Amino acid sequence: MSVSVDPTSVESTGGQSPEALRPHAEDAFAGELAALAAQDDRPRPARWKLSPWAVATYLLGGALPDGTVISPKYVGPRRIVEVAISTLATDRALLLLGVPGTAKTWVSEHLAAAVSGDSTLLVQGTAGTPEEAIRYGWNYAQLLAHGPSRDALVPSPVMRAMADGMTVRVEELTRVPADVQDTLITILSEKTLPVPELGQEVQAVRGFNLIATANDRDRGVNELSSALRRRFNTVVLPLPDSVEAEVDIVARRVGQIGRSLDLPTAPDGIDEIRRVVTVFRELRDGVTSDGRTKVKSPSGTLSTAEAISVVTGGLALSAHFGDGVLRPGDVAAGVLGAVVRDPDADRVVWQEYLEAVVRERAGWTDFYRACREVSE
Repeated sequence: MSVSVDPTSVESTGGQSPEALRPHAEDAFAGELAALAAQDDRPRPARWKLSPWAVATYLLGGALPDGTVISPKYVGPRRIVEVAISTLATDRALLLLGVPGTAKTWVSEHLAAAVSGDSTLLVQGTAGTPEEAIRYGWNYAQLLAHGPSRDALVPSPVMRAMADGMTVRVEELTRVPADVQDTLITILSEKTLPVPELGQEVQAVRGFNLIATANDRDRGVNELSSALRRRFNTVVLPLPDSVEAEVDIVARRVGQIGRSLDLPTAPDGIDEIRRVVTVFRELRDGVTSDGRTKVKSPSGTLSTAEAISVVTGGLALSAHFGDGVLRPGDVAAGVLGAVVRDPDADRVVWQEYLEAVVRERAGWTDFYRACREVSE
């Protein structure tokens, strides 16, 4: 016997208020998704809102025949995106793996939005994630009053996705306790979720799939069992392969975040973005961009996401306490905070880099002075 899941049993999060601080992807880019759907005449897998080609166009950007411009959501190798989308069109789940700041969560959200039109079916992995977050829970008032029943069952996002043929996301899978992780094995291999208390099960309908993300720096925290890993097709998201590519990513995201916060566009801000990105890349790689000078790396990851945060903070400083022009003094404190996570070891690394590299670099005098000022 199968148990049905009523999608109305959980209040929908769609139709967000325009005042939402961080709209879901399907709301923020509703116009682009609608334009793609209207002109998408290619075959679509069961219950997909768009064809695989249109999903790739949504993520990577492009121009439609009617002139509509689709903004890129991910800047990186096209083949990686194509492999990820093709995986979702099969019966294998997708694992997005990478170091912090490689846009794993961002890509998973936009994939779910483009494929299912809903990115909100989400399990956030933490050390305290219970089994009920992946399988199902119970309304204990109903349970105590009437015993196990369909009315007492509270479906998880995974159960809802299985019943409705949707895409569900599991963020930070390797942070989930190992015994809870393994509840996914039956779901991903048999495409069924038993409910032994009712003598029933939920069978996944066509269109169901799962996207998980994992940070490869967390290896050994709760490493996936070999049985579970076999159920995934793993796609590794790389760091941007060049300074210019990373500058482009940071500039785009800062622009989007700035507009949502009503921050003014910073004239000539690209110079400071390039400085922040260059500093982060050199410290993360352990060598200057020209390959001539080796530098020590700090304990932090200095990811693209952190660069976006630093520049956004600098943009707010320049808008509210400056002249609206993004300058070295606006980003210096953010750079210091990102680099110096361990006050003892990282401060030494930062001071050596500042004196040996930044001080000697042509055109960086203002940046050096601003960093020295906040470092003292």
